[in-house]
Amino acid sequence: MCGIAGLFIKGARLQPELGALLAEMTSTLCSRGPDSAGFALYTADSPGRTKLTVTSLAGRADFETLAVLLGRSIGAAVYFTNRHTHSVFSVPADLVGQCRSWLAENAQDLRVLSEGANLEIYKEVGYPDDVARQFNIQSFSGTHGIAHTRMATESAVTTTGAHPFSTGADQCLVHNGSLSNHASLRRELLQDGIVAETENDTEVAAGYITRELRRGRALGDALKSTLNDLDGFFTFVVGTKNGFGVLRDPIACKPAVMAETDDYVAFASEYRSLAALPGVADARVFEPKPATPYFWEH
Repeated sequence: MCGIAGLFIKGARLQPELGALLAEMTSTLCSRGPDSAGFALYTADSPGRTKLTVTSLAGRADFETLAVLLGRSIGAAVYFTNRHTHSVFSVPADLVGQCRSWLAENAQDLRVLSEGANLEIYKEVGYPDDVARQFNIQSFSGTHGIAHTRMATESAVTTTGAHPFSTGADQCLVHNGSLSNHASLRRELLQDGIVAETENDTEVAAGYITRELRRGRALGDALKSTLNDLDGFFTFVVGTKNGFGVLRDPIACKPAVMAETDDYVAFASEYRSLAALPGVADARVFEPKPATPYFWEH
């Protein structure tokens, strides 16, 4: 069944409340997906640096040591911030490829959940309210974010199998639904250099969007192209460095509702997730139409 929440803040006034508002929206969706949850948050950047959000399949806790060793290897400072089972490494933007190669060779239990100047992803197995509390999502400020509560139907309940999925710099996607052609599309994406690390069909959808954006499509056009190339039923919410997009399949069997004010655009699987947002009583509330891309950018 799964639940999705997303919040795109238009101006600076509500940015300090991004995490608190998104966590509250997600809390109402726990019953739709009680086995795991995740949050993608677009936070402040540091010029010339990229953030790698990582987790360990083996329960590694020595992220500080790893950051020191990585810094020695690349000959530059690597900063880190630990949150629960994850760590965010801040590395020089021009050395990201070198950093990822070193981590793949020297810390094979590590998985990079996101890469970007602004994007940080936190996801874990467990009840969504607990996941939000463990990562202190309420403390985040930022421009936009998306969240997901998962009820697994096809792939395993694991940290890396939880949403959101990121397959490109500052890009992420959450999904409610099921794709029937993800296996063939997975092979096609591999030929284009996009490797899916899990069996989750949502990661394939994320990889598809990444490929289309790399080909020069705008976000709205990339979303629209999924209608021809992805089989199944789906509601997607997508984040990019400056943007926020929503798309439902032509049948639109998965619930969705949106609200827009001068301060924000919000998406949720159920209206009750929007009810506590500031100014929602005066918002334009609407159900996104089937097969129609919606997107906003800063």
